[in-house]
Amino acid sequence: MTDRAASAAPGATPPAASHAIWLVLLAAAGTFALTMGVRQTMGLFLSSLNTSTGLGLGSISLAFAFGQLWWGLTQPFAGAVADRIGTGRVIFIGVLLVALGTFITPLMTTTAGLIFAIGVLAAGGAGMAGPSVLMAATTRLVPLHKRGLATGVVNAGGSFGQFAMAPIAIGLMATVGWASAMQWLAVLILVALPAVFVLKGNSKALAAQTATKGGSPLTARQAISQAIGTPSYRYLSLGFLVCGFHVAFLATHLPGVVAACGLPPEIGGWALAMIGLFNIVGSLLMGWAVGRWRMKSLLALVYAARGIAVLIFLLAPKTPAVMLIFAAVMGVTFLSTVPPTAGLVAKMFGPANMAMLFGIVMLAHQIGGFLGAFLGGYVFQATGSYDIVWYIDIALAAGAALVNLPIRESRPALMAKPA
Repeated sequence: MTDRAASAAPGATPPAASHAIWLVLLAAAGTFALTMGVRQTMGLFLSSLNTSTGLGLGSISLAFAFGQLWWGLTQPFAGAVADRIGTGRVIFIGVLLVALGTFITPLMTTTAGLIFAIGVLAAGGAGMAGPSVLMAATTRLVPLHKRGLATGVVNAGGSFGQFAMAPIAIGLMATVGWASAMQWLAVLILVALPAVFVLKGNSKALAAQTATKGGSPLTARQAISQAIGTPSYRYLSLGFLVCGFHVAFLATHLPGVVAACGLPPEIGGWALAMIGLFNIVGSLLMGWAVGRWRMKSLLALVYAARGIAVLIFLLAPKTPAVMLIFAAVMGVTFLSTVPPTAGLVAKMFGPANMAMLFGIVMLAHQIGGFLGAFLGGYVFQATGSYDIVWYIDIALAAGAALVNLPIRESRPALMAKPA
């Protein structure tokens, strides 16, 4: 049976018709744009939160770091629920939680309060309406031969959100103040709610196709056990942990890096916007490249490029132009790791349990994110400089490039035990 025939097998969730594919992509990319855009601009509010609460950069960074970890912890469970009871319901709850957490953040005056608002509600909601659920829904609803480009488009949606939200946040902060600006962003997130009607459905039918003759579909526990037992899956997760370290450090502390270089605060906002803008380019290029080159080679190239770019940045003079060019280069590589990572998970294990299995890979990503966000604030508070974190980032990027090379892109045999 061919791949296209398999995607239309009896009982399977049918992929979207050609005229509906772009509606699916718009819903998934638009949701990712709003949730990712708001989360990635939170670094702009770090200084205001510090001034308002007096808690110190280290304590506030802990709240942001916990959010990185909780975002990752949420995704495997959200993915498992979406695989079984439906994507739309999970996204609906997630969007509401992001809006609530963002809205109440300015009201928090303690570290525990900030952890609850930023780290539990907003980050947890963003995980429920995040890439593991959205990528899996897209994979399920789009024909096999268009999945690489589709995941690139969805990923670019998150990048566009960052590009668009940073100037919006800066403008709101200048006109209504930082607290009201954050609450208006919370209201804006609710625009994603109509996506639940497009991205409805689950993977039960696809799970049935994985059943062997005389057996039963893989349970969540069986799928996790067999995935973790696959060396290539572990290598992929380890590389993605490094991606999380890099992304979270930049998203949380790039405005602080700008300030430490003696540059005007608005450069920090525009640097985040440049990351978002050029990540659109990187995501679309990567979506196009997936299927044309080996995905593990593409990942190794991206990680190596990051390390080289950071090294050049450390050696270069810290001018506005250099900062914006650096942000643009980082943007090209920022989340361009997502399409090949999601593609490898789908290629190795199929779409039936993809939301859950990609969610576990995202958890590894966010463990790295926790370390990047927390160490950035801790090291700067202790040393007055971000240099140590940059050197760690370079070493990790080199390691991530190497660890992706042994990955085998063939699909292992995933067998359910006979009933």
